[in-house]
Amino acid sequence: MKAVSGVKVRKLAVLAAVLAALPALGGGALQAAGRGQTEPGRIVLERQGAFAAGGKVLGDPAKSSLHCDHGYVEYQIPVRARKTALFMWHSSSALVWQRRWDGGEGFRDIFLKRGFATYLWDGPRVGRANWGCEEYTYKPGIGRDQGNFTAWRFGKSFGEWFPGVQFPKDDKRAYEQAMRARYEEFDIVKNVRLEAAAGARAIDEVGPSVVLTNSAGGLRALLAATQSSNVKAIVAYENPGFPFPEGAGPDRPEGPFGPIRVTEEEFNRLTKIPLQFVWGDNIADSATWPASLKQCEQFVELINQRGGNARILKLTDAGLKGNTHIPFMDMNNRAVADQLSAFLKQNGLDRR
Repeated sequence: MKAVSGVKVRKLAVLAAVLAALPALGGGALQAAGRGQTEPGRIVLERQGAFAAGGKVLGDPAKSSLHCDHGYVEYQIPVRARKTALFMWHSSSALVWQRRWDGGEGFRDIFLKRGFATYLWDGPRVGRANWGCEEYTYKPGIGRDQGNFTAWRFGKSFGEWFPGVQFPKDDKRAYEQAMRARYEEFDIVKNVRLEAAAGARAIDEVGPSVVLTNSAGGLRALLAATQSSNVKAIVAYENPGFPFPEGAGPDRPEGPFGPIRVTEEEFNRLTKIPLQFVWGDNIADSATWPASLKQCEQFVELINQRGGNARILKLTDAGLKGNTHIPFMDMNNRAVADQLSAFLKQNGLDRR
């Protein structure tokens, strides 16, 4: 990260203190609402920006060519940022890191206030990095809304909400926004590997990072960690798939939600960094997530057998109830953030 002079830091610190003393601005539908809380303090940035990472060039750059299959990174660096950045890798869209279900503060803003530089990642062919090197055809997936409802564990079946779910179920705008928080994900093994390679390139540009993931983003990030020494830890929220060496893990062919086969050397690289896998509530009442949790348990056991540091955190064990498949968007996301802060502190990843 770019160094800042002592004088500039003192001036910015004064500015931060002044801003913190100002009353909060009104925001209508965009202001934090409902049961969720807002992180105290103000966001004061040293700088922000964006860059592309990875990819290749088709054709002859001197005559006729196309730069494609790169990823896109949006970053914000607060004043006096901590040494390790947070690299936020989504499965549905970057929006999940930018807001709470009801429009309140998302993890990006919570952790900017806690002093971490944040990097939001769109992998190749996804979101703001959609210029791919191959042709594809998009077909509207009618029924995905109803699939989201159960996959994200708002309820056991569509329209039947779980009691105490950490989603503002009476907020029609929140539900409408949730259903629009999706990109086409290209969930095939080839694309998982493509995104992982580009993500490793991006993280090498960022420097030492803790990679935060959700859902299918977790498998991609685990593969990226076998390719970049700048991945210092991974915290994966409800990861459905894992890499395994040959002869270990689920006995079935590779798939976009795991398993994906890696070499022994690649797998053992994952034993060198802290790994935490976070799970929400009502998993036993889901048709699909118990199998993913079982695969997670297999992976964690194998990592730890080889001397690694992998842990499963069930939010219910931490006293948090009603969390969905995207717990960092839930109405209690500050409490979820506190669990992440504890992990970072425990592993020496929150130093300034």
